[in-house]
Amino acid sequence: MTGHRETVRLLFGDVSVGDVLPELSHRVTATTVVLGALASRDWRPMHHDRDFAIHRNGTKDIFLNTPNQAAWFERYVTDWTGPSGRLGRMIFRMNTSVFPNDTMRFTATVTDCSVDEVGCGWVDLNVDLMVDDVTATTCATRVALPVDKNDNPWARRGDAWRP
Repeated sequence: MTGHRETVRLLFGDVSVGDVLPELSHRVTATTVVLGALASRDWRPMHHDRDFAIHRNGTKDIFLNTPNQAAWFERYVTDWTGPSGRLGRMIFRMNTSVFPNDTMRFTATVTDCSVDEVGCGWVDLNVDLMVDDVTATTCATRVALPVDKNDNPWARRGDAWRP
């Protein structure tokens, strides 16, 4: 089938502390910024009105909002895990803004791998969003991966799901 790509299923045992995830780069455009703000219903003008952002906020341009950055972190992690990975939690700190014409570069390192008392396989990652040589945002994530081919983190509920 043309255009079909087989999905690789990443398992917990495939991952080790110190592993480095493949990099993701994306050139930010004004459309990237505005669509992210619209998708999250963020009507504040610094995310779509360049004149307001520059003259009222004192920034160099419109910039990515918080939910837009969160979505990029989620995409980066779940692109790596594939559909069977389930994001448990994510904490990030924005150090500087991301503007149109910036190229976002996402990198990550596995910092911990553990199986909890109910058998859920957890992988902790430190993720960086870089613009040039500057760390624009840092993010700590915890993602569940299947411990074997019969496990499904998405089926975990209640006491079996403790992110």
